[in-house]
Amino acid sequence: MLSSSVAFLKVELIVHEVLDVLTVGSVVVVMMRSLIWRLALYRRKSRFLDTFVAIVLLFIIYAFFSPKWEETFEVDDLRHPAVKMKQRKMVHVIPNYLLPREGPGEKGEAVDLSPREAALGRDQMKTWFMNVVASDKISPDRSIPDSRSEACIAKQYDKELPNASVVIIFTDEAWSPLLRTVHSVINRSPLHLLHEVILVDDFSQREELKGKLDSYMERFGGVVHVLRLKERQGLIRAKLEGAKAARGEVLVFLDSHCEANQGWLEPLLQRIKDKRSAVVCPTIDAISDSTMQYLGGRSAGIGTFWWSLHFKMDPLPRHEIERRKNPQTDPIMSPTMAGGLLAANREYFFEVGGYDPGMDIWGGENLEISFRVWMCGGSIEFIPCSHVGHIFRAGHPYNMTGRGGNLDVHGTNSKRLAEVWMDDYKRLFYVHRMGLVDTDVGDLSERKALRQRLRCKSFGWYLNNVIPEKFIPDEGVKAYGSVRGAGSQLCLDTLQRLENKGTVVLGIYSCQSGGSSSQMFSLSANDELRRETTCVDIDMKRRADSQESEPRYNALLVECSRERIV
Repeated sequence: MLSSSVAFLKVELIVHEVLDVLTVGSVVVVMMRSLIWRLALYRRKSRFLDTFVAIVLLFIIYAFFSPKWEETFEVDDLRHPAVKMKQRKMVHVIPNYLLPREGPGEKGEAVDLSPREAALGRDQMKTWFMNVVASDKISPDRSIPDSRSEACIAKQYDKELPNASVVIIFTDEAWSPLLRTVHSVINRSPLHLLHEVILVDDFSQREELKGKLDSYMERFGGVVHVLRLKERQGLIRAKLEGAKAARGEVLVFLDSHCEANQGWLEPLLQRIKDKRSAVVCPTIDAISDSTMQYLGGRSAGIGTFWWSLHFKMDPLPRHEIERRKNPQTDPIMSPTMAGGLLAANREYFFEVGGYDPGMDIWGGENLEISFRVWMCGGSIEFIPCSHVGHIFRAGHPYNMTGRGGNLDVHGTNSKRLAEVWMDDYKRLFYVHRMGLVDTDVGDLSERKALRQRLRCKSFGWYLNNVIPEKFIPDEGVKAYGSVRGAGSQLCLDTLQRLENKGTVVLGIYSCQSGGSSSQMFSLSANDELRRETTCVDIDMKRRADSQESEPRYNALLVECSRERIV
């Protein structure tokens, strides 16, 4: 009988521990203890009770781990403390897009507005930099055209792919585009590959983005979590917080005004499975900011940069065209990326340095991670078979002021990048941003130590091997500097006209001591007077103020031929 009592004491202790783990409460523990000891008194030599106790234990474990329970539990210490997981049934019904759908914006079409709505929409464009009136008329589940090529639609992917955490950053975003972003991810992602969607609220002040948003997201059965930051961090550090909270094998970052297209996720996951060090970007389809029409993709290109460290897109260079055997499906090796939409193996993302936490708000982080990944052994790749729509806005509807009232966060972020990653080539950045030479941008020791620890290559290697077509203004040229008129103090000048907006008419301006970026030209080995991507040409049509005795012509900046650049 004593051995029987000892056995039951062990069983009672096990049950007590199980119930404590499940945080059921002391009342239930007492009830179970009483039941076990009462049964012990009648046990005698019967083996029935052994079976009964085992069944009770199995029932307890099943009941409290079953998905039907809505018990909220704290995540482990590795997860961000602000995120809580809930297990619920999904209330949201994923639409069958094979069935006909009617309504504003369906099939990705432009939204028709009444004259009054159109006027209100134009007025709200000043605040939101998108037509929220049109956006609000669209279903969060709207249908959009499948913009993949036939080869992409036919492409097969591995059955076993890594799962993904989709991280979406927002601060005071308009309600309807944010919802459409989430709905599109849920609707067009295989749920077994979608570990979670994390909405990172970068200290929004709008009331509807608080409790109302939390309640709305409950319909997705615990797949969507809202992580709220207690003070404004800016896009860069907010992304880091979302990445720290994520537990999927792959991190996917999206902007808060996107629409994921059919089959968008699998190509990203497949490429990362095949190459762990690939940081990949979907093909970004344009969505009209005024009509919400889904406009589809642009022609294939690569991301590059200006020496001022602004991002730009360029056509595919010859060497990349020749490298790709299947142009409709093969990844595009891109020197840089725009930065809003990307995916990476979560562990690799942190191994290679994540984002620079010393950067503020927004700007420059896309080039920083691009240079760093390439120089440290990885690659930036565009995936043609993955398509995500994006509303391209002309401005930002939220405050872009950095710490200490900094109004030039792009400039200070870019200086951090230049000082850590560009070696002596940072001189070309300072040609454009001379005012930043003496600006304090914080401690760079950790980022420089990261570069040493990862044994990253030089920026010269990056220029020679990743973007060999990049024109270096002061290397391999006959001369570099200002073009001054003989016997005058006037220099050829772009007059701050944008060189990426077509042909630019050059002017003359007083020569600037120390040089000004708008007055810097190179005389190439081919005797071309040129800048980064444009060459000086003469318009042979006489100017209106021209005279017969003294004809005058305009000097123009025109796009240099591909042969010249490459």
